[in-house]
Amino acid sequence: MVFLGSNAAMDITLLIIGFVLMLIGIIGSVLPVIPGTPVSWAGLVVLHLAPAMTFDWLFIILTGIVAVGIYVLDYIIPAIGTKKFGGSKAGAWGTIIGLFIGIIAPIPFGILIGPFAGALIGEMVFNKTEGKQAVKAAFGSFIGFLASTFIKLTATLVFLGLFVYKVWAHWELFF
Repeated sequence: MVFLGSNAAMDITLLIIGFVLMLIGIIGSVLPVIPGTPVSWAGLVVLHLAPAMTFDWLFIILTGIVAVGIYVLDYIIPAIGTKKFGGSKAGAWGTIIGLFIGIIAPIPFGILIGPFAGALIGEMVFNKTEGKQAVKAAFGSFIGFLASTFIKLTATLVFLGLFVYKVWAHWELFF
């Protein structure tokens, strides 16, 4: 492999860092402790900082607006789902805690069972909601969580697609 240009090492380093940020962003679209969409967007910014790339301000601004918008929606959508189905903050928090437990629990489909069970426990124990109403509220929290996760995952995968497209279109500049 022959590197063209004096900034080849910097190009490759930034390409790798950007790709790692993309992967962390995809993981973060499912794990609530990592802001997935903004991290993926940071991967796009890092790619555009590579000397081989031309910095496209419009592209970075538009994708940044999308990233911030989805980041804000990530807090609104679960609350809407919870409220729409009669849930409380306890159900929403239960969903998040249940997700963490579901991820580390050695059970099949823990990542899906955990948020629902957490929301149900949150509603029944901390909000004192009973029976069908607790199940309905837990279902609302769970649906809000799934909708938000789907939107974040879709956005981070689109950002990854844009990243790959930009690298593919400028491949000869990197090598």
